[in-house]
Amino acid sequence: MTVDQDPIPREALPPRWGPVECQDDRFVYRHNRPSIELIADCTLADRSHPGLGLCRCWELQYRYFMTDRTISQSIGRVSTRQAAIDGLLECMQRIHDTVSAADGPLKVEEVVDSVPLSDLIPTGRVQSPR
Repeated sequence: MTVDQDPIPREALPPRWGPVECQDDRFVYRHNRPSIELIADCTLADRSHPGLGLCRCWELQYRYFMTDRTISQSIGRVSTRQAAIDGLLECMQRIHDTVSAADGPLKVEEVVDSVPLSDLIPTGRVQSPR
């Protein structure tokens, strides 16, 4: 990936979201009001089932900035980069739709916990066109 190519095109981002860091193995997107970052970080798949044969996975996290502290929390892990992109986009959209600038980190946690990451796992089945 080139330096100027974002994993998520700007036109696909919900309003008030923008890229902060974009590398091959990590990307971060920020929303300013409320001040939230969503992070996808490629990491060792040390907690995955050995039968899956995964050595790397993507951990999704959020970081909520308050005046006197920062709250970081894991959202979950997915197996592919595309699933990480899809997961971040779903989190961004849900935050955009339900969290206001007056809401705190508990509301953000509630919203990102509602994102079904298991829906982003490929099934390996190909659907036939109808």
